[in-house]
Amino acid sequence: MKILFLSDIHGSVPALKAVMQYFDSHGYDLLVLLGDLLNYGPRNGLPDGLDAPTVCDLLNTKADKIVAVRGNCDSEVDQMLLHFPTQGTYSLLVEGGKRFFLTHGHIYNEQHLPPAPACEVFVYGHTHLHRLEEADPATRRPIILNPGSPTFPKGGNAPTFATYADGLLALRTLDGKPVKTLRIDGEAPRW
Repeated sequence: MKILFLSDIHGSVPALKAVMQYFDSHGYDLLVLLGDLLNYGPRNGLPDGLDAPTVCDLLNTKADKIVAVRGNCDSEVDQMLLHFPTQGTYSLLVEGGKRFFLTHGHIYNEQHLPPAPACEVFVYGHTHLHRLEEADPATRRPIILNPGSPTFPKGGNAPTFATYADGLLALRTLDGKPVKTLRIDGEAPRW
């Protein structure tokens, strides 16, 4: 299964369209949304192409291919416009024998990992800082993946998303170029 990870869209139609074009043209099977889908949040400026209804329309065309979790800027009202569940704090996805713990990052994050279940890959957003780090068996930390943000990247980073296919995790810029990759074919330690 080919998976695309996306976080912190914050209502930007141009950012979402760029990622969806990559999703479609490369035949991805699953779109994992890590929260902050529609609202731009009080700490951010207005994003380019702010249009929450159009973001809903675009995402709803892929409703049967989406797994989503709630971000700190997502609300119950947003759920009324989306045709897939968005209100869970976390989700667990298993692919190719690897367990991916999916969350936004405002509750669970690298500094506050959930006590269970075990996973090989901890996936979160919220910081708008892309990150892909190998597991650390000494501290029992899993692989860390943060796809960054296609709308409001921070830390001088380019707008990004992440992918997983054939045992390879990749951080990518909006044109699909890899920023960093990590092969996870073998046994990965679990926390």
